[in-house]
Amino acid sequence: MLNQQQVDAEEEQLREQVAALPDAQRRAFYQQLKPLLRDPDTYATLNWCFLAGLHHFYLGLWGRGLINLLVFIAGVVLLFTSYWLLAIMLLVFVSVIELWTLFRAQIIIQHWNNQLTRRLLQRQPYSDTNP
Repeated sequence: MLNQQQVDAEEEQLREQVAALPDAQRRAFYQQLKPLLRDPDTYATLNWCFLAGLHHFYLGLWGRGLINLLVFIAGVVLLFTSYWLLAIMLLVFVSVIELWTLFRAQIIIQHWNNQLTRRLLQRQPYSDTNP
């Protein structure tokens, strides 16, 4: 489980590493990082509005998103069959997991962005001509 203090410490360490880059490299680094960063509010909104796993797609976690979406769809379809009790159990299960994720959206995305930053820092050197 993610720990807020550890994630904050990791973010501070990464900021110091980026700050230590020469100006041109730091500028190129931020140009490459900016389009990759994810917004916790968008993640939380996708989770809140659509308990079907769309927030996983936002992070590029296609497998996890598909599993979540399929379980949700199966639950909805089963509501209209004699397996309605199983449907309710599936939907409650998905809802509980997604609500937990919703309440932790800030730290999940902070950690996600830290990992992106770390991977990009490992790909040095940077130049102003890199996309």
